Amino acid sequence: MNFHKVPNTFVGEVNLKVQDLQRSLSFYQEVIGFNVMERTGKRATLTADGIHPLLSLEELEEPLPKEPRTTGLYHFALLLPSREELGKILAHFIKLNIQLGSADHLVSEALYLSDPDGNGIEIYRDRPLSDWTWNGDQVQMAVDSLDARGIVAEADGESWHELPADTVMGHIHLHVSDLNSTEEFYVKGLGFDAVSRFGNQALFISTGGYHHHIGLNTWNGIGAPRPNVNSAGLNWFTLHFPNEEKRSTTIRRLESLGAIIQKQNGKFLTHDPSGNQIYLSL
Repeated sequence: MNFHKVPNTFVGEVNLKVQDLQRSLSFYQEVIGFNVMERTGKRATLTADGIHPLLSLEELEEPLPKEPRTTGLYHFALLLPSREELGKILAHFIKLNIQLGSADHLVSEALYLSDPDGNGIEIYRDRPLSDWTWNGDQVQMAVDSLDARGIVAEADGESWHELPADTVMGHIHLHVSDLNSTEEFYVKGLGFDAVSRFGNQALFISTGGYHHHIGLNTWNGIGAPRPNVNSAGLNWFTLHFPNEEKRSTTIRRLESLGAIIQKQNGKFLTHDPSGNQIYLSL
């Protein structure tokens, strides 16, 4: 499946503010299986294939703990290439006695955990397209119990060593303060399609017929405030566009909606109505 390649628009890198860089690096290398691509001072970039950055970490000068009940990151989601790989990392988590959540979403099977700062992480595998059910332009998803035993059995006793090289940033899920303005920004502005709704509390959007590249929810409360700039949590994430024409058209649409676009060192930065920062990349 090519939902994270041209001609789609998709999430690339997620940047997190952390309280203790070394503590976070130990977790993301030993528990999750990332490799360090680059480290300079209080910043580190992590990768699965040694080429593409998926996650970057920044330790602030005076960091504060992650604030509850604010906008920002709900979780970022790493997409593994197979159920076998999901089984291997699940067995690895069990061996380490990691506290986990889990769900069968019909389109995917997912594990949930948090990093040392409380940043949410999803690790999942997609079911084949033939197993997805669409009702018109809406994809059917659920939160059912996961067949954990069946997933572990797929690993056939093989040990987990690191993230597979073809791991990608499958999606990002954000806390927002209001769904109406958020939908206008992401759908009318950024050009995503709304493909699933959970009542008036959550919206899932994608390009190219994926089940979702971005999730958006008001579970921290309608009107939830933005977090303190020094608190641990999401700093920014990148959206990759297929070409310059598509990005330029998108920027013009965003500006027509009143969104602010800043150009920094050749990069275009914007933020959604809840303050979540986004780099518009190629």
